[in-house]
Amino acid sequence: MLNLPDLPVFLVAALILLLTPGPAVLYIIARSVDQGRVAGLVSVLSIETGNLCHVLAAALGLSAILLSSTLAFTVVKYLGAAYLVYLGLRRLLTRGQAHEATMLPRQSLRRIYSQGVMVAVLNPKTALFFFAFLPQFVDPSRGSVTAQLLTLGCLFVLMAVVTDGLYALLAGSVGQWLKGTRAFLVAERYVAGSVYIVLGIMAALADVHLPHR
Repeated sequence: MLNLPDLPVFLVAALILLLTPGPAVLYIIARSVDQGRVAGLVSVLSIETGNLCHVLAAALGLSAILLSSTLAFTVVKYLGAAYLVYLGLRRLLTRGQAHEATMLPRQSLRRIYSQGVMVAVLNPKTALFFFAFLPQFVDPSRGSVTAQLLTLGCLFVLMAVVTDGLYALLAGSVGQWLKGTRAFLVAERYVAGSVYIVLGIMAALADVHLPHR
């Protein structure tokens, strides 16, 4: 069973992260602008298919860690919090990456989907993100860690389908402006960086719940 008091916090944190444009959103915008809304929506589905694979891997991996040692699970949570802070600092201090994936060759919808899935699945940063983010909202004392991680991960992906889908639909009319406006790119960097840092600090300061023996 999920830790219900923490669920609103998870939903808010996930929504803020998803609404903050990152490389995936910029990729979706580029596809939508260059090949239309359908191509953008296909790219959304491809990315979220890859993300589901990462959710499954994170759930199984983190559950195995907990079964081996509650101390190891606690260490993973704190390392995850530190990684979130690192992501935030890196986003704040690194310039120019927001322009990646804004120039894309035209491709068939089938090719867009298959390529998007492969890119998402093989992205180690996505794997690390789920490994760092999901455990912060898991309470091992409330039952199966695997079930909690899978539920949270699927919630995140479903929310991503909605938010990324909205970006795909909007990009047909305003995507060119979003893709090329410096103010948008600068705001993306500062907002995303700040969100990651705050989330990491909150996770590090929160109590780590351990299962009762």
